[in-house]
Amino acid sequence: MFNLFEIAFAESGNAAPAGGLFGSPIIMIVLMVAIFYFMLIRPENKRKKEAEQMRNSLKKGDWLTTIGGLYGKVVAITDRTVVLETSEDRVRVEFLKSAIGSVGTLDEQEAAAQRKPKAKKEEKVEEPAIEEPKAADEE
Repeated sequence: MFNLFEIAFAESGNAAPAGGLFGSPIIMIVLMVAIFYFMLIRPENKRKKEAEQMRNSLKKGDWLTTIGGLYGKVVAITDRTVVLETSEDRVRVEFLKSAIGSVGTLDEQEAAAQRKPKAKKEEKVEEPAIEEPKAADEE
């Protein structure tokens, strides 16, 4: 981007200094790369690491949900695959570990989803409950 003062004073040799906090384009580029890294790349790497840790900690008997929505109990595990038993009829389906969405029973998964928003609310100081006065008829 051209600075109008630089263009106007270019012929006379009295170029105005490119002052300001973000005068250099290099500083802006470095700043944008840093923001991009901390806002996008770092959180994504953290999620990948947590998912890999979850997949490696699986054991027989765990309940899980796949990314396709199938829910079942783990009956066999290999390096790359997991075998799920999906019903009382002992239907078994083999999946890649990368297709695992979440681990735990449906009740545990729902409880964990509800705990996350409540964690922020618990930081607030709770006010004491005010008891309502009893009516004269109830005494």
